[in-house]
Amino acid sequence: MLSYQHIYHAGNLADVHKHALLAAALSYLTRKDKPLTYIETHAGRALYALDSDEARKTGEAEAGIVRVEAAFPGDHPYRRALASIRAEHGAKAYPGSPMIAASLLRPTDRMVLAELHPQEFAALKANMAPRAAECRQTDGQQLALSATPPMPRRGMILIDPSYEVKTDYEAMPALVAKLHRRWNVGIVALWYPILVSGLHRPMAAALAGANLPGTLHHEISFAPSREGHGMIGSGMYIVNAPYGLEAEARRLEDIFGKLA
Repeated sequence: MLSYQHIYHAGNLADVHKHALLAAALSYLTRKDKPLTYIETHAGRALYALDSDEARKTGEAEAGIVRVEAAFPGDHPYRRALASIRAEHGAKAYPGSPMIAASLLRPTDRMVLAELHPQEFAALKANMAPRAAECRQTDGQQLALSATPPMPRRGMILIDPSYEVKTDYEAMPALVAKLHRRWNVGIVALWYPILVSGLHRPMAAALAGANLPGTLHHEISFAPSREGHGMIGSGMYIVNAPYGLEAEARRLEDIFGKLA
């Protein structure tokens, strides 16, 4: 399915959850003077304008990053990434996860990004051109399997499908386990929505029972961004979670808890 466009949802509370943990993980990885590989399976266009008609239509950014950014310390890697992208693209710019990663990675690091939607891929390629990223118009799950284990072997993969294809809920636990078997030193991070419908629950239970090493399984809850919106939280399941990420998750719980 190729109908999903993240511009309507950029900067929402799920993005804040996902991007804060991503930035913290990459900040830890880049402390060591060794190159790494960053892979993303559903990259979107990487850069969004929060004053666009699409973003204003849903109001999700207003309920998300606009509301909570000040709760993060100024030296937090997420705040640093936001400041870097705004300095380059304007005050209303919001970076998707590829751009957040690019702002934190070093010239010696490698980025491999997949996006299947034709218009989103064209925008991704243009936005990431100055960043020397490898952009591929392909299915995210196929890329995950074909690109792992990567070189350099240190690194991280972020899997964050739109879940508009309902079979994604069934496929993700097996994909995460397979990627870990292929790339046992890699950080494998999966994002998923928490829904009023409960459609996510069997997948979350399967992940919890997978017994993979060094896992951080973290969920946060929040009010719907608008009446009738079905997403009421955000989940991250991270294999080989780096040191300090659990403390970062607890910080996010405090931030989101104050929204209630």
